Amino acid sequence: MADADSSGEQTGAVELVDVVKMFGDFTAVDRINLSVRPGEFISLLGPSGCGKTTTLRMLAGFEEPTSGELRISGQPIAGTPPHKRDVNTVFQAYALFPHMSVAENVAYGLRQKSVGKADMALRVAEALDMVKMRPLADRRPRQLSGGQQQRVALARALVNRPSLLLLDEPLGALDRKLREEMQIELKLLQSQLGITFIFVTHDQEEALSMSDRIAVMLDGRIEQLGDPYTIYEHPASAFVAGFIGQQNFFRGRALEGGAGIEANGSTLTSSRPADSLAVGSDALAAVRPEAISVSETDPGAAVNVLRGQLAGISHLGDVIQFVVSTGGGREILARLPRTKAPRLETGQTVWCSWAADHTYLFTAEQADLVLADPASDKAEVLAGN
Repeated sequence: MADADSSGEQTGAVELVDVVKMFGDFTAVDRINLSVRPGEFISLLGPSGCGKTTTLRMLAGFEEPTSGELRISGQPIAGTPPHKRDVNTVFQAYALFPHMSVAENVAYGLRQKSVGKADMALRVAEALDMVKMRPLADRRPRQLSGGQQQRVALARALVNRPSLLLLDEPLGALDRKLREEMQIELKLLQSQLGITFIFVTHDQEEALSMSDRIAVMLDGRIEQLGDPYTIYEHPASAFVAGFIGQQNFFRGRALEGGAGIEANGSTLTSSRPADSLAVGSDALAAVRPEAISVSETDPGAAVNVLRGQLAGISHLGDVIQFVVSTGGGREILARLPRTKAPRLETGQTVWCSWAADHTYLFTAEQADLVLADPASDKAEVLAGN
């Protein structure tokens, strides 16, 4: 757990107040307000150019805000050089010294602070134990795998016992299996140490699996801030809905009371009414692939039903993915657990159905943003006109 410092604020608390960062005429960060609790693991998530790394660099001291205030542990940090902030940063590039051993790399920051030899040896050993690298303390970086090098970089950041650890896509260079293993280990380590982690990533699965809360960013702003369940199940905008996981998007006209849309002669009903939608206005409905059932026969009583032709089947481990063509170049993506997926063949007629509470509704303005945004790192499925 974080301790209270002399100011009465808890060590590791972070606050950004109306923070703006300009590069010439370009606004990289646009009036961000964010409070991070001590010992919290929070991810800044978004596509390239959304402002997440710039925000991290301002906290680290590598950039200064154009306006607004940054506070760490209750103290304003404007103008404080990076080496005098109680902050360490871990980057995707490990930046280890090739001529130094693992232990020497980890000890580097302590030597810069003139820590005594006995205390240094103890702290280096503790840091290497944290990341399970003590048996390799005498090796050079070139003798380590990518995952091992990342552990050393993490130990080097932790050995100084910072109140805040900033991580800028630190797992991006690892292969998928190792990245998933490191995600688990990193979250366990953070929970054990109680240090505040701010983690930058464009990988939504990574953010969902590790974070206490996620700040989804776009165009220098925070689109939504919440825990992983809320971000996934209750997206505040069409961008968040599309960026977190995948979606089937349907364009249409809003029904009375914002209870659904009329799209290409089909009525798609939602139990999540959108009061902002006027009857007949352009609107967007979104449905996640895992919410859609696929069957050989008409489900009849189901609320939302669309008929189509099975265009493709993909086996994704314990999940089977179906691509259903509904005509006019429109397709629906559905994913079912292998144990619940029907045995189907490409080309046969099928019915897609889902419950009303799985239909999300958004305005046409949000639809234009999410479907035309060239900065989005994801391709989505669009059905309807």
